[in-house]
Amino acid sequence: MNARKSFRVAALVSVLAVFGGAFQFTAPGYAECSKKITGEKQMQTTLTKDIVDTAQSAGSFNTLVTALKEAGLVETLKGAGPFTVFAPSDEAFKKVPQGDLEALLKDKAKLTKVLTYHVVPGSLKAEDVIKHPSAKSVEGADIAIKVGSDGVTVSGAKVVKTDILCSNGVVHVIDTVIFPPAL
Repeated sequence: MNARKSFRVAALVSVLAVFGGAFQFTAPGYAECSKKITGEKQMQTTLTKDIVDTAQSAGSFNTLVTALKEAGLVETLKGAGPFTVFAPSDEAFKKVPQGDLEALLKDKAKLTKVLTYHVVPGSLKAEDVIKHPSAKSVEGADIAIKVGSDGVTVSGAKVVKTDILCSNGVVHVIDTVIFPPAL
């Protein structure tokens, strides 16, 4: 490789290193937060897919997508936004007792409240999320945000993947379904 080409490669690697870390949590425990969920198909950062299409293509948010359909929220989350979604994976939904999950999926009003509690208006990347002690959900209740040595939690759910950019917002993956305080 000639010197000019070598310099270009080194410069590109440097730029990628700088910008590749631009959207990561800087709080203690970030490395733990960013670990990929075991068995989860990697979600690609995309600005051409909306939040729903991104979740569907990942293959590890089937229960969430089903719940969005049951609540009639698919078109909303395919809309212009922008939205920030704290998206529970299929593994997160498995933590909800089966009978409770089945009842929730049949109660459209309660399901809508639970799902909209996972959504914040606007596009908040990880670096923005950690600057605030809470965020107002679309449901109306505040989502508590805590940054600690073991990572970041939102209303008690651990953030396990951040900054999945979509055409209409951003998704952060959480390990537990969160419920608004009124339920």
